[in-house]
Amino acid sequence: MDGSFNRIAVLIAGPTASGKSAVAMEVAEQMNGVIINADAMQLYKELEVLTSRPSTDDERRVPHRLFGCVAGAEAWSSGRWLTAARDAMETAWSKGQVPVVAGGTGLYFKVLEEGLSPVPAIPAEVRLHWRARMEAEGPAALHAELARRAPDDAARLDRQDSQRIVRALEVVDATGSPLSEHFGKARDGAVLAGAAVRRAVMMPPREELYAACDARFEAMLARGAVEEVRALLDAGLAADLPVMKAIGVKPLAALLAGEMTEAEAIALTQRQTRNYAKRQMTWIRNQMNAWPVFEHRDRAIRALLDG
Repeated sequence: MDGSFNRIAVLIAGPTASGKSAVAMEVAEQMNGVIINADAMQLYKELEVLTSRPSTDDERRVPHRLFGCVAGAEAWSSGRWLTAARDAMETAWSKGQVPVVAGGTGLYFKVLEEGLSPVPAIPAEVRLHWRARMEAEGPAALHAELARRAPDDAARLDRQDSQRIVRALEVVDATGSPLSEHFGKARDGAVLAGAAVRRAVMMPPREELYAACDARFEAMLARGAVEEVRALLDAGLAADLPVMKAIGVKPLAALLAGEMTEAEAIALTQRQTRNYAKRQMTWIRNQMNAWPVFEHRDRAIRALLDG
């Protein structure tokens, strides 16, 4: 490839333990690619084992970007990730490489494709009003309110997603326009504007996926997950930081404190992982329903390589 090639980007999404990383590795190797992380937890350097970050051998085979690049004391937003991902993608394109963006954080793919909406600052009184109403009335009632005022916004939001429902109501109240309009304005300046984009969602059969979730946590324990959590606790980080909310941290912290047996910590973390995978699948079905879905890695790899 040279500098005049048509810009290609490969996007690989899916729930945890679905095989995204293996697909990304194969595609990146065959396309002169660079793998760019789109998993919010794999950003944090303290979570190498609990997030199944790429190994040293993986990084020797293919360049990886945005893995373990953020200190746990920080809390990255989707906006910060988008800025870093844009830089990584532009650098790859400038070198004639193909950015292969892979991960399980659906919102990252959404902002990558649609951009970030240039929403004005929301007045404090508007924020307080909608937060008070959410506390008093609950998400179902406010989702119904949003459906009346901004039906497109309501259609893309889960009825129990209180945080995003409140955000959408704040925006329409403060600006007179639904969030969908602001997203539309942002789309023209999105990172992928003008690129040839190849997409894939990895979605193994549910029982196969759940078995992979269970097996993966057992492998994490063998690789030192308990020691990783001990080091995280020793760092004295605030409990409300994203890194402290990673799946496995609380059960293993309870194990270290003598509040839970190893069997209980394993069972709880495996259940939490399966529940997380289920939520990811629901998000993908609702938000990424136009993406090609693959149960098997070989078919996904072949489709992405063929374009």
